[in-house]
Amino acid sequence: MLEIQHISKSFGGVKATDDVSLTCPDGSLTAVIGPNGAGKSTFFNQISGALRPDSGKILLDGVDMVGLKPGEIVRHGIGRAFQVASIFPSLTVEETLLAAVAADLKRSGEILKRFPLPETRDRARHAMIMLGLEDKRHRRASTLSHGDQKLLDIALALVLEPKVLLLDEPTAGMGPEERWRMIEKVYELWSREKITLVFIEHDMDIVFKIAPRIVVLCYGRVLATGTPDEIRRNPKVIEAYLGTDHAEDAA
Repeated sequence: MLEIQHISKSFGGVKATDDVSLTCPDGSLTAVIGPNGAGKSTFFNQISGALRPDSGKILLDGVDMVGLKPGEIVRHGIGRAFQVASIFPSLTVEETLLAAVAADLKRSGEILKRFPLPETRDRARHAMIMLGLEDKRHRRASTLSHGDQKLLDIALALVLEPKVLLLDEPTAGMGPEERWRMIEKVYELWSREKITLVFIEHDMDIVFKIAPRIVVLCYGRVLATGTPDEIRRNPKVIEAYLGTDHAEDAA
């Protein structure tokens, strides 16, 4: 279980996150929404270790992650895919994932081997199958479509077998059809793997469609937490983020 307890982070006089608390039970799916500047990326950066909170705790199965390096946090079981895909353009899809597994197993020498060990191959293949990339295994990452590059970035996080997966705007930069294909893959991944999944998303149609629970951040604080119906009808959320027209359309 992922437990965020009263984390705060300030930059100068600006509080990017302010006493944020959130509990994500094992196997849960949670969307984090909010206007630009609400603190969503800072929130994720603190969980993944890119930023250290000024105060508060981040517990994974009771172990505090605060103060650990990002690599240590990954080894404890928190993975992250980024808004801008972080891939190796010159490597193929399969080579990218094999390299990630080899590094995770502390077998970096395998990266240059023609025939990696079965465990390495199996983990890479499982990630490719889950994200629909197996038929593109020999394609260089740089030649993939924007959507497939994002899927590869998610596969890079998945191949490390995380307990918790953070997805930072998985549909960013995509057209309507590509967005829905992406989110269907994300939902399938969550359904099959029973992984704890937390994602940031601006497309409210997607959020209301697939997220059983939604957290709304505003000015660094948790404005509301609830089901899609509770969020779309919350007067504070309508005023701060959704707007009257969108709330009426959603209803």
